[in-house]
Amino acid sequence: MPDNTKNRKIIHIDMDAFYASVEQMDNPKLRGKPVAVGGSESRGVVAAASYEARKFGVRSAISGVMAKKYCPEIIFVKPRFDRYKEISSKIQEIFHEYTDLVEPLSLDEAYLDVTQNRKGNPSASLLAEEIRGRIFSELGLTASAGISINKFVAKIASDYNKPNGQKTVNPDEVISFLEELPIRKFYGVGKVTTEKMYQLGIFTGVELKNKSLEFLEKHFGKAGKFYFNVVRGIHNSEVKSDRITKSVAAEHTFDVNLSSEIFMIEKLESIAITLEKRLSKHKVAGKTITLKIKYSNFAQQTRSKTVPYFISDKGLILEIVKELLYQERMKDSVRLLGISLSNLNTEEKKFRVVQLRFAF
Repeated sequence: MPDNTKNRKIIHIDMDAFYASVEQMDNPKLRGKPVAVGGSESRGVVAAASYEARKFGVRSAISGVMAKKYCPEIIFVKPRFDRYKEISSKIQEIFHEYTDLVEPLSLDEAYLDVTQNRKGNPSASLLAEEIRGRIFSELGLTASAGISINKFVAKIASDYNKPNGQKTVNPDEVISFLEELPIRKFYGVGKVTTEKMYQLGIFTGVELKNKSLEFLEKHFGKAGKFYFNVVRGIHNSEVKSDRITKSVAAEHTFDVNLSSEIFMIEKLESIAITLEKRLSKHKVAGKTITLKIKYSNFAQQTRSKTVPYFISDKGLILEIVKELLYQERMKDSVRLLGISLSNLNTEEKKFRVVQLRFAF
């Protein structure tokens, strides 16, 4: 293991069932009950599930129909992302009282580099415990934490003692921790890769470690080097507090499938308004507009167009989206529409945002 990473102290904080926990906190009637945020018993996808619901097999990304099948007593609630963002901002404020090196991954998780911290506390474990305690006392929510020498190990460790717990993997424990780890728990190894590794006789970290770099690159391409390194505790990625936004998007899943482009235009207008607000909040604009279409059979299609200037105005975005919508006939009725803007001016602030006026 490189000496330059042994002295790093990285914390990964992961909120426990964040969306569902916020709903239970705000509505005492939901506490102790199985809750699914998003979806419904007839359609839609679950965005988050409370721990009471998870006991029945309800997880994020499954359909509301399946959630109801797994747990007949499930309570569906509509997502309130403005509320989740409000709470997330308060959590971030707590993080920044300890270090400037905070890298949010989403509303409910972040990396903190506390090698040098505002509290002057040399113990990352004690800092993680203090941060979790403050989140609970000030916001009424629980969080779990993983503490180690790099982001990879810290991320894995934060899942060990959930909910409301933490695990520290000290520098001299990293190798043995990774060797004993089931390969399915390696961060970045999904279901497909897990099955492939099983077929190759790789079930734990030690079996992965026994494979040569050449073998891993042969079977996993560029990812082979990543696997070769991380199982040896080598992961030099720094905690970056200035992550660059690569795209901004807004989408909506409909209660009733849409079969006419006329009705879709009405929905896209609303989505474009939401997107404009998000672009304004991030203070960015982009050149590439993408229309996302998900059909009733769950098949997904995207259509994109790149313009020669940066835009963020909902009117211009909508005009381009209409063009994309009528680009070809719909293959089926539509259950979801989304608009995203990429190729952003995050690295080229010198370019002027173009707000075109329409004649009327």
